[in-house]
Amino acid sequence: MTPAQTEQSHLTVKTGTSKTGTIDSHSDSEFLIRAFRLMYTSRRVDDREILLKRQNRIFFQISAAGHEALQVAAGLALRPGYDWVYPYYRDRALALALGVTPLDMLLQSVGAAQDPASGGRQMPSHWGSSKLNIVSGSSPTGTQYLQSIGCAEAGLYLEPKSDRITLVSSGEGATSEGEFWEAISAASLRNLPVIFLIQDNGYAISVPAEHQTPGGNISHMLSGVPNLWRREVDGTDFAASYKVMEEAVAHCRARNGPALVHAHLVRLYSHSFSEDDKFYRSAKEREIDAALDPIVTFPQQLIENGILDRHALQRMTHEVDQEIQEVTAVALEAEPPAPNSALTNLYSPHQLNFESVERFSGEPKTMVDLINCTLAEEMRRDPNVVVFGEDVADCSREASLCEVKGKGGVFKVTAGLQTEFGTRRCFNSPIAEAAIVGRAMGMATAGMKPVAEIQFFDYIWPAMMQIRDELANLRWRSNGDFSCPVVLRVPIGGYLNGGAIYHSQCGESTFTHIPGLRVVMPSNALDACGLLRTAIRSDDPVLFLEHKKLYREPYNRSPHPGADYTIPFGKAKIVKPGSALTVITYGALVQKSLLAAIQLERKNPEHSLEVIDLRSLSPYDWEAIRTSVEKTSRVMVVHEDTLSWGYGAEIAARIADELFSSLDAPVRRVGALDTWVGYHPQLENAILPQVEDVVREAEKLLSW
Repeated sequence: MTPAQTEQSHLTVKTGTSKTGTIDSHSDSEFLIRAFRLMYTSRRVDDREILLKRQNRIFFQISAAGHEALQVAAGLALRPGYDWVYPYYRDRALALALGVTPLDMLLQSVGAAQDPASGGRQMPSHWGSSKLNIVSGSSPTGTQYLQSIGCAEAGLYLEPKSDRITLVSSGEGATSEGEFWEAISAASLRNLPVIFLIQDNGYAISVPAEHQTPGGNISHMLSGVPNLWRREVDGTDFAASYKVMEEAVAHCRARNGPALVHAHLVRLYSHSFSEDDKFYRSAKEREIDAALDPIVTFPQQLIENGILDRHALQRMTHEVDQEIQEVTAVALEAEPPAPNSALTNLYSPHQLNFESVERFSGEPKTMVDLINCTLAEEMRRDPNVVVFGEDVADCSREASLCEVKGKGGVFKVTAGLQTEFGTRRCFNSPIAEAAIVGRAMGMATAGMKPVAEIQFFDYIWPAMMQIRDELANLRWRSNGDFSCPVVLRVPIGGYLNGGAIYHSQCGESTFTHIPGLRVVMPSNALDACGLLRTAIRSDDPVLFLEHKKLYREPYNRSPHPGADYTIPFGKAKIVKPGSALTVITYGALVQKSLLAAIQLERKNPEHSLEVIDLRSLSPYDWEAIRTSVEKTSRVMVVHEDTLSWGYGAEIAARIADELFSSLDAPVRRVGALDTWVGYHPQLENAILPQVEDVVREAEKLLSW
């Protein structure tokens, strides 16, 4: 491992070694002048946005002032449109150096429909361009790190001979986030060609670095990470920054592993225009920082070394000022997004026809067997499908595969996949749920089809930021410029004795509430096969919930339906026709509802229940519900999750709202008690809905 060093020299033909560095007449004049023009352009766009914010013509502003030298150096060291970049919200100069224009930025500032990064959906400084490989930025701090890891992995997988690299950037404050450390761990484990660019301006909003980071230096904290190339640099010094960035890029292009550039620079303006740093920074401190302003010091060096004279400098700055004035006028005239565009690009516009017919063959198989079979078939069909997660591989130590039976997941769902397809396509991940989702997102953005597993639904919550604030909204926030069709397989549910609080919970309504995310939950082997294949072949992120109790039930088995069998999302199944009462359900409660129907009809043959298995929770089949309720005039929604604020509440509310005139009785719900699932079987049975609960509530409705 290379020890961290502080880089103080300036990049010249004859590299200087003084603390302030030197630029002499032998330097590449055109290159240095271009660098300053980009730096100055960045500052002038910042200043113009501040003016527009004061005039209430834009709604938010955050600046790169003080960061320009480092960011331009980073941008010029990369290959725009070839290398991948995951920026953060202060990376204005970096974005300009990569090809984003001042007009692009100001169109986003005013929220114009023409904003190429988001169509007016994101606040300013959230750049993105698929043409430039700048992945649409978001506001959460540090989430981009894990996605960059997946992107770098995809680069090695899809183009093993390529020298493409990935750069991910943030302020020093974001390194306190768990996602940063998970990303560092993954990059080191897999020796990935990713550059971590840490822009340390000494503050995370108002919190100084020494109160954020033990010892006040993130580089020192990372000194023990294997395979991580590290450098510290004066980020206000363009030439020194460019030299270090060139070294970092060369290191990664040579496939020597990850690199971290820790740049010390200054934040010359407040964190954003919405706050005032005078409340927590002394006048003396701000004065010291101002003296390091690269927009002042860099052109002075150019003039002193005869690279640029004052008249040329004035002409250049005047040209930039004129350009900013002109594009501002254009941006202010741009039309805002049309109100009827709000739902555009929430989901993929390329919805395939997933209607298909079963072509059965072989003996009936369990749900776990058909899921395993479907994964294998899709991996054979598409070489870009990969499966990973905790314990999903047969054996991480490949040399032992010939001696051991293999793990293949805690429920054996992925058994044999590593053996058939190799560790490259089926592999174990560390115990880090956010990393699993974030890495999968980066892989999918770069062109792969990851099928990732969260081992238990109860442990999905560390990944919630990645799912809700990243995975589900990437297409929408980029206005269709990016997508990440990830499949997340998640075992869920109770009714298996001993699971208790941390292995038996449901909570699907939390995820059906997230726009942009498909959520499905099959109740039998045939539907699991068809829905999983649809999930893998679709162009949207899918949460695929697999009920653990249903994995090996004898009643829900099915012969293999064919290697192209798919089921459309949003299409329910009438598992039992009836005329007296509609039961809307899914998952483990489908069978319990069918058993309840048998009991009721034995007592009274006229009490004929129609049982609908939704299968797909988001989207759901409203037409099937409507048709059934209009026929039976009575309805109940049955699910395993807690009754209060559960999935059934939305269905019940919509029925009451839109089908009130068709009802002869109130809409009822059956769900779990509003508590956690207990360990003892007697307690678990009392908490989770049982057949007798469905019978009891159905009898109340039928007697209405």
